[in-house]
Amino acid sequence: MATAKADFGGIDVLVNATGGDDVPKLLQDTALADIAPMLHRCLLPQLLACRAALPIMREQGSGAIINIASDAAKLPTPGETVIGAALAGIVMFTRALALEAKRNGIRANVRTPSLTGGTDHYRRVMDDAFAGKMFAKAAAMASLGVVGKEELAGLVVFVASPAAAQITGQAISMTGGISAL
Repeated sequence: MATAKADFGGIDVLVNATGGDDVPKLLQDTALADIAPMLHRCLLPQLLACRAALPIMREQGSGAIINIASDAAKLPTPGETVIGAALAGIVMFTRALALEAKRNGIRANVRTPSLTGGTDHYRRVMDDAFAGKMFAKAAAMASLGVVGKEELAGLVVFVASPAAAQITGQAISMTGGISAL
């Protein structure tokens, strides 16, 4: 963050997309040794990155933080018990951060996509026997189409822009109609 401040004079936007390549599986099929690393990989980096950017954004009196989670944070899904718990933590963290940071002109929001087509992770999930079956059903419910990475990026750009200057503390789903949260 100090390098960004030195090179660019501040930090206007922080986008956090963490996680891993975890393929959904039932809790009973998740190795005990995999649970803590999943939680650590998904949740902690976003908290730490926000913590590191906040002093700079506070000093400049503005900033937009956009965290990326998943609809698994808001909609219980078999096979996403651990992932969903970590991502729900990101949603609640972001909402609380929005309350803390608004007095300094800082906005914090979270994007919660469902399926994101056109990614390596999407292909791996769809190739998995359990997850592929579950997410094929979800894709069929996306009557507006499975969201692609370009559409997700467009939403992130909008939320970071001055056009979204009054939006903070929101968990915005982008699912193509899979859910209406």
